[in-house]
Amino acid sequence: MSKNQKKIWITGASSGIGKAVAEKFAKEGWKVAVSARRKEMLNVLAKNENISSFPLDVTDKSQINITFKNILSEFDELDLCLFSSGTYEPKDEQSINPDKIKNVINVNFLAVIDCVKGVEDYFKNKKSGHISIVSSIAGYRGLPNSSGYGPSKAALTNFSESIYFDFKKYGVRVSIVSPGFIKTSLTDKNEFPMPFLKTPKYAAEKIFNGLVKSNSFEIHFPKGLTLLLKFLRILPYSLYLFLVDKLVKR
Repeated sequence: MSKNQKKIWITGASSGIGKAVAEKFAKEGWKVAVSARRKEMLNVLAKNENISSFPLDVTDKSQINITFKNILSEFDELDLCLFSSGTYEPKDEQSINPDKIKNVINVNFLAVIDCVKGVEDYFKNKKSGHISIVSSIAGYRGLPNSSGYGPSKAALTNFSESIYFDFKKYGVRVSIVSPGFIKTSLTDKNEFPMPFLKTPKYAAEKIFNGLVKSNSFEIHFPKGLTLLLKFLRILPYSLYLFLVDKLVKR
């Protein structure tokens, strides 16, 4: 491992966006620590000499702390953390199911808070580095059949905005990633047409450029979709609810 080699920790890295981002950073010469529950899939990734596997269930706070210590033990230091673990079951979103919603909130939001807490002291003491959180355009405003996923991502975005100010005082950058529809095992469950559907490789390129080559707080893509939803976000409720209702009925 080169002394000057940049290092990143990615959660949710066994498939989808997380996996593609891990491969992109490794290709660009970064040393990459990958975490997820599916150890066998991480081991396949770790065949790349720049990728190391650190299996982790992000809903287990004690595992997060142990895993982070193990990564530091092997890597010596970290420059960037990308927390991208998440879950989504569209059929469970079509009615209010408190248990299912609590599980989504636990995985998509509370587990990420625990991950950020696990690295907080390290980055603040280091007085440099970058923490990025994968949210979603689903968090922009309330959407049909999104009783758990959308709120979990809205909470993530709000949380990231809040901690941005605190970490900035220590020279630590905080950012969020808001992808549109990316073809993964999660979006494959959707039973509706997904506009501007993109590949994980496309997402990885956008995320890498946003994290490494810009200082933006939010990395959002594809612009044709995200800018439209950003416009909808500023509309008054009466107009927004009317337009979304019409779109759903079409």
